[in-house]
Amino acid sequence: MASAEAGDTLTVAVACSPADGRAEECRVVVPVGATLIDALRTSGVLQRHPHIDLARQAVGIWGRIRALDAPLKDGDRVEIYRPLQVDPKEARRRRQRLQQKSATCTPRR
Repeated sequence: MASAEAGDTLTVAVACSPADGRAEECRVVVPVGATLIDALRTSGVLQRHPHIDLARQAVGIWGRIRALDAPLKDGDRVEIYRPLQVDPKEARRRRQRLQQKSATCTPRR
């Protein structure tokens, strides 16, 4: 690709959160016609984080789940989604219970 012209490539971001509280994003240059899996391989994220299992984890572009063979456009953001640890409704219930416990009532005079 040493003689590739600017119009022959795409620049995309690859983002993932390999663990709680950690986020990683890198920019990669891929040829026009590249797919989501091409960007993931080029980024090296799968080698840096071998626990990522694309057979079990969803991937997408700009927050929308896509197939690994989805074509990319210049400026896309490829994302790897971790499975939810807690159902969002249950998490909301837990937060509500904690808020109720921590609320202090002071009697009015």
